Amino acid sequence: MFADINRFARDTGWLHGPLLAYASSGAVLFGALLVIGWWTARPEGGRRMAAALWAGAGTLIAVAANQPLVNSVREARPYTDHPAILVLASRSSDYSFPSDHAVMAGAVAAGLWLVNRRLATVATVAALLMAFTRVYVAAHYPHDVLAGLLLGAAIVVVGWWLLARPLTWLVDRLAATPLRPLFWCSSSGSAGAPPAGATAPRRPAAGNRRARARRRTRPGAGPGSA
Repeated sequence: MFADINRFARDTGWLHGPLLAYASSGAVLFGALLVIGWWTARPEGGRRMAAALWAGAGTLIAVAANQPLVNSVREARPYTDHPAILVLASRSSDYSFPSDHAVMAGAVAAGLWLVNRRLATVATVAALLMAFTRVYVAAHYPHDVLAGLLLGAAIVVVGWWLLARPLTWLVDRLAATPLRPLFWCSSSGSAGAPPAGATAPRRPAAGNRRARARRRTRPGAGPGSA
């Protein structure tokens, strides 16, 4: 499969520029999708916002968790073992399996499925394209990117299963603080009341307010009354 894709790369010189640019800098797109996911979660807050934040945090954890695996497998890059292939990627001294880019892409796509289906669909297509381009530029073998996609998605999904409740609780608590605009806003864009589960400041009971008003308006009541 790698040989077939490399031959395809030789025959499609007109694709070299855009696919190399995406393979190298496509992480910017995934970062933007995470920001959009956070923004679209603000009108709902609560669990949806917790999922949006976890999509980003889980991606960072997945990429970090991939490093020990890469260094333990120590698979050489394709251009190291196959000097005759077409290489578009910048040569690197690090190892090939699993692909960091694919781990990142798979994690973002899986995380956004917890937040917004339309965004998740875009992220899934972008993740598959990222996996393909990493093989197209000869930076990875197909099994490198497939393992990366699965690993990134698995870490985010399992992490959400374990942490959904405490993360939602934390978001609800933060939504009742001055940081509330970061975690929740009404659909009209105003700060409004905090979402369900958040702790709102206590207000005096209506009966207590009426009693104080009667005392203030009672004849003879005042600082100088006996």
